[in-house]
Amino acid sequence: MFSEKEKIFLKSQRLARIATVSKDLQPHVEPVGFDFDGENFFVGGYRLKKTRRYRNVQGNPKVALTIDDLVSVEPWVVRGVIIHGRADLVAHEGYAGPGTYVRIKPETKWSWGIDE
Repeated sequence: MFSEKEKIFLKSQRLARIATVSKDLQPHVEPVGFDFDGENFFVGGYRLKKTRRYRNVQGNPKVALTIDDLVSVEPWVVRGVIIHGRADLVAHEGYAGPGTYVRIKPETKWSWGIDE
């Protein structure tokens, strides 16, 4: 799904923004750390089971993930990837140590400023 340049970009980044939706359809976006294995994304964190993203994923597996950065302000150069996908909860050993992580399986992606 990802080009080699997109994979290099994604593996070089540490922060993303995840969007989840509650049972009453309230969107929620928050910054998160993540791991990327070349195919799936893993979002963990401190006290994950107490977070809104954890509860939201249990009720609605649809998520969006944005990973972007600002390369330069003069000239203005931005690059990034947006992923829409499905999430589940899995055991994983990643950036936050061993434990439960939200695994995001991408279904669709858009990128800009990476393959240029």
